[in-house]
Amino acid sequence: MKEFWVDIRPWEKDLATTAIESGADTLVLDRATDATVLSRVRTVAQDGDLREGEDVFFTRITDKDSEQEALRLSVHGYSVVEAEDWTIIPLENLVAQSDRIIAVVRDAEEAAVALSVLEKGTAGVLLSTREPGVVRQVGAVVRSGSEHTDLLPFMVTSIRQLGMGDRVCIDTCTLMKEGEGMLVGNTSSAFLLVHAETVENPYVAPRPFRVNAGAVHAYVMVPGGRTAYLSDLGTGDRVLLVRSSGEAEEAVIGRTKAEKRPLLLVEAEHEGVKASLVLQNAETIRLVGTDGSPVSVVTLREGDMVLGSVEEGGRHFGMAVKETIREK
Repeated sequence: MKEFWVDIRPWEKDLATTAIESGADTLVLDRATDATVLSRVRTVAQDGDLREGEDVFFTRITDKDSEQEALRLSVHGYSVVEAEDWTIIPLENLVAQSDRIIAVVRDAEEAAVALSVLEKGTAGVLLSTREPGVVRQVGAVVRSGSEHTDLLPFMVTSIRQLGMGDRVCIDTCTLMKEGEGMLVGNTSSAFLLVHAETVENPYVAPRPFRVNAGAVHAYVMVPGGRTAYLSDLGTGDRVLLVRSSGEAEEAVIGRTKAEKRPLLLVEAEHEGVKASLVLQNAETIRLVGTDGSPVSVVTLREGDMVLGSVEEGGRHFGMAVKETIREK
């Protein structure tokens, strides 16, 4: 999850309100009490502490010595760094050596660059502006995230009914659109894109906040290149929403539901890499075709092409690890 900080110095209530409504995690203020009348939002005041007591350090980068000082401080807390021109003081140097860098930016373009440096980006951005419109633009950039998934065409090789089992619906606090869903898989090395319940159906109303993701044992991709078991997710957790274009953003989970339903197994392959997923056997459950359209598992046939992804196999607490592992 990328941090979105906004500098509200001097205090301006309307700018602070815009920042909060645009998803700001933290407000930088002259006095920490300024924002408490508006929202439960983290604040950084002149004492350099987050409201939760976590240290924050501010450094203006002008040369190699100040760059090294910012890195040293990042060991102890967030290191907020500012430079006149990031093309002269490369942000890559800082991002390569620390995961606690917050870059000061002035517009959406600078924010997009900071959040994608070396592909992983800074931990977040601190926006310095007095323009509410810029706050909204940068908020949208941060929410969309810098994550991108390389989706690949998988050919369906087998569909089999399995009988009854427990499956999980993930209800998010986000309304999804056609071509959007979650990457879910039986193994940690290959995933299929399961479509959100956005499609009109004569029997069930659309629920565009929901993905009927699969059986309780399956992996789902979550932010930061991690995975989680479907059975472990709950209210307040975050999951990765992936569009058919490969663009991805985080969503907060409102609830999950595990219920016993008839299941089927879908197996597919991309250039020798096999993916499989156990899903509920119902018309409303859909994968995503290579054109971005939803494909119901009821009409799915061998030879059909659907979207998925290939990841590095082997996970320890959701993080990819290099070890000998065989999943089947």
